[in-house]
Amino acid sequence: MGAFLEAEKERYVRFKAEWPGFSDEAREQGEYRGRLRPFCLPHACAEKNLYSGIRKGVTAYFERNAIKWHDGRERRPSVHLCDSQVCCANMLFPFANQPEALAVLLRPLYPDLAEMLCVEDGLFVGHEWIGACNYLHEVSRNGVRTRGANYTSADAIVRFRRTDGSVEVLLIEWKYCESYGGANLRYAKSGKDRTCIYRWLYERDDCPLDKVTLDRIGFEALFFEPFYQFLRQQLLAHEMELAHELCADRVSLLHIAPAHNADFRRVTSTALKPLGETATGIWSRLVVPRDRFLSVSTEALFGPLREAPLPQMGHWLAYVAARYPWVFEGSDPIG
Repeated sequence: MGAFLEAEKERYVRFKAEWPGFSDEAREQGEYRGRLRPFCLPHACAEKNLYSGIRKGVTAYFERNAIKWHDGRERRPSVHLCDSQVCCANMLFPFANQPEALAVLLRPLYPDLAEMLCVEDGLFVGHEWIGACNYLHEVSRNGVRTRGANYTSADAIVRFRRTDGSVEVLLIEWKYCESYGGANLRYAKSGKDRTCIYRWLYERDDCPLDKVTLDRIGFEALFFEPFYQFLRQQLLAHEMELAHELCADRVSLLHIAPAHNADFRRVTSTALKPLGETATGIWSRLVVPRDRFLSVSTEALFGPLREAPLPQMGHWLAYVAARYPWVFEGSDPIG
């Protein structure tokens, strides 16, 4: 377990007891993976894990698009207060109907952003995006493509028109309390060699990775988290760009993670360690062209909103200050 995760668990025990947004029922311990835990909500209060301003909208959106809640039961959100998918929804879905505020959020990273464009359902933010078709040729047991499970999914997606009139789509990889060990994921429990699934994309001439470097190191070096996720999402972004999905002229991967979570930065693949000191720094070096990947800290991205003229986001900002107070503790972007 990472130090940041353990600190968040301890903080949430106090948060549950003190935050006025929780009922007495919600303050009870919640069952998670067979045990009662003080940093989890009772199942009957699962929706309380979501910001009140998005509760109905985001649950309806997930239901309408058959999106799976990670660790959720009966098509409801996870009861774990440290859940990353819930955090992503709490931080991004409030912008789904606020394109001007979303532009304010993203323009420091993409200064040529002219206007936000809808993704689906009339919303400017989507979640658990797997692409319009099975670009990566991934296979599941029942053959049904499911958003949020069994297929490569981007945690969120947004799109915008640039000042030159072109359209850019961002696939967003969201991290919260995650940390990874050195487990080699090349072989699935079934014995399937995962390198065989994606090697055909890697061997193509238009592969969006620095193959000169990777051929020297070995393709299998990428099958350690979080590089395995980066690989699949970068391939998905590239295939979406080639297909001009959502009218995109370019599709990029935006990685967002707390700078406070130092555990995530650990380089888990021994063969990749000579390339850099952080996982995101190494990936930035491997992506071709490099502007198709960008990593930023949650704090650096969202922190400035506290001083931005966004009165329509005031209630949500107060929620973030209470729920995720570290967001407003300044830090440099992750590199």
